[in-house]
Amino acid sequence: MTAKLFTELGLSQESLKAIDRLGFEQASPIQAEAIPVLLAGQDVVGQSQTGSGKTAAFALPAIEKIDTAQRTVQVLILCPTRELAVQVSEEVHKLAFFKRGIHALPVYGGQSYERQFIGLKQGAQIVIGTPGRVMDHMRRGTLGLDKIRMAVLDEADVMLDMGFRDDIEFILQGMPQERQTVFFSATMPRPIQELIKKYSKDPQFVRIEQKALTVPTVEQSYYEVDRRFKIDLLARLIDIHDLKLGIVFCNTKRMVDELVDHLNAQGYSADRLHGDMSQAMRDRVMQKFRKSGLEFLVATDVAARGIDVDDVQVVFNYDLPYDAEDYLHRIGRTGRAGRSGRAISFVSGREIFQIQQIERFTRTKIHRHRVPTPTEVEEARSNSLVDKVRTTLTGGEFKRQDTLIERLLEEGFSSTDIASALMHLLQGGEPNAGPRPANKERSPRGPLPKTRVEDRERPNLSGETPTVAARTRREPSSPAEPRESRPKEPVTAAMGVPVPPPSTIAPRTKTPPWKTAESRTRPDPSVKTVVMNAPAASPSPASGDAPIDLAPKSSEVSTSKPSESTKASRRTPDGFTRLYMNIGAAMNVSSKDVLGALLGETGLPSKTIGAIDIRERHLFVDVASEQANGIIAKMNRANIKNQRVKAKVA
Repeated sequence: MTAKLFTELGLSQESLKAIDRLGFEQASPIQAEAIPVLLAGQDVVGQSQTGSGKTAAFALPAIEKIDTAQRTVQVLILCPTRELAVQVSEEVHKLAFFKRGIHALPVYGGQSYERQFIGLKQGAQIVIGTPGRVMDHMRRGTLGLDKIRMAVLDEADVMLDMGFRDDIEFILQGMPQERQTVFFSATMPRPIQELIKKYSKDPQFVRIEQKALTVPTVEQSYYEVDRRFKIDLLARLIDIHDLKLGIVFCNTKRMVDELVDHLNAQGYSADRLHGDMSQAMRDRVMQKFRKSGLEFLVATDVAARGIDVDDVQVVFNYDLPYDAEDYLHRIGRTGRAGRSGRAISFVSGREIFQIQQIERFTRTKIHRHRVPTPTEVEEARSNSLVDKVRTTLTGGEFKRQDTLIERLLEEGFSSTDIASALMHLLQGGEPNAGPRPANKERSPRGPLPKTRVEDRERPNLSGETPTVAARTRREPSSPAEPRESRPKEPVTAAMGVPVPPPSTIAPRTKTPPWKTAESRTRPDPSVKTVVMNAPAASPSPASGDAPIDLAPKSSEVSTSKPSESTKASRRTPDGFTRLYMNIGAAMNVSSKDVLGALLGETGLPSKTIGAIDIRERHLFVDVASEQANGIIAKMNRANIKNQRVKAKVA
């Protein structure tokens, strides 16, 4: 079809100014076909792929039809997800920028009712919402649809897949019969056709040809790989293509969580998006992703609907979608607005037949690629670094460092050695500060280093690639210094308070004073510590000194075997419930880690957390009884020191 300018579509000057402000001039095919028909007042059924500009195709006519003198709801736009509702609302606000007196309001679950009540009471003329919350407002009497002029169903096929058919019919039946009804969908299954026949009057069909259903600017490929090696292949492809912003699709929420943990453990910046997350968490993740604060967003299909980020370089189908139609929605997240993009799918075993089905449905060829070797990845990384340095040298826009270079040359270093050292640092290497002590171990604390592909271990028998954290757990948790060089005093607790020297501790007696009831109830206020039974740190019996063994308080840790006093301290206070968690000292977990995770994940005040008792492979923590169930639910979705937490009542 012939391309059209927005000035040829019959829009008002205010709308044209808003379009010009956004930087658009030529209308997309779906916009050029749908806008004139909608402005004429006819019902429309539009079929177009994600990212084709269909939001503006129905939003511009809707804005044109608003009577600003009436402070009632005149246009209702239904969306399947909260993310898409927010996206459409933002688009409407941009397009109505020069239209005075138009108020658009997003209405969706997870947002405060009070804010929505105020917006509706103030007279919003355009409401963009999810079916559940719209229907809720209708039943409360806070949303009246008797003045509706246009009803728009965006992503109608997705709403039906999510089970909203009854809700949609309830909403449509509450509107005037003379309204204008608009359906937009990427596909047109039979249930959509039935709704169109029932609720539309002589609709005009606006279709993009089947051959244009997939984005032509997206390079599509697939790799045959065993399920156990998917994570390793994903890391290789990220490194070899130097990818900085991408979306990884999985079929299950559990796989999303596991993959995010793997990526973060290997040094990439990744976060999740799935249906179990609260709206506040989703908004926070999406805001971070839009600002490139994340490298990779790992998501399920439903949660990812409505993602509108222009600069996404790649879409990974870590799991192939169950339906060929979902493949269209996924790859539509890249190659938007004429930009180029990549769509890479991982195929295992009989899934090759799904690739063939997708090819028949989309009428495109998905090319099979060979899995890159570790050597090729390293070579690509080196070439990328050389290209960046060459570009910087060619451009000449860099600060001269002649003085620093001359200092190194005067010290006897050659120019090639200096350049090689700088290249080493640019590739993530660390300066060599001289020989390490013979038994000195690298501290496992601090940020996890980005693991080179060729240094990663092969997957174990369970099919999971060991993470950096997993390898760290196999290192000794106690200092590896020679025994004679260690201080002859007990190891201190995580709070960092020193233990009194042996000279201040009473000699061993038949009934040690720290095991008496009086000492348990009235400890020395100047001493606030717990002795961790590290063999090398405990005084020998021959010295006549015994370790202090106080009951752990909040944020204090005891990894020793339970003595009589610790057994007595296990009595959970009234109003508290003792929880069990599957992490312990062997995973380098401290009380600060546990306390920080509890407060960070739940948002509760510190007074709801009691004693934390860390053992070798597990721990116990006392929490306020009324908050116990909520804490268990949230901690079972959390990670501490890259370990997935499993919490339950002890």
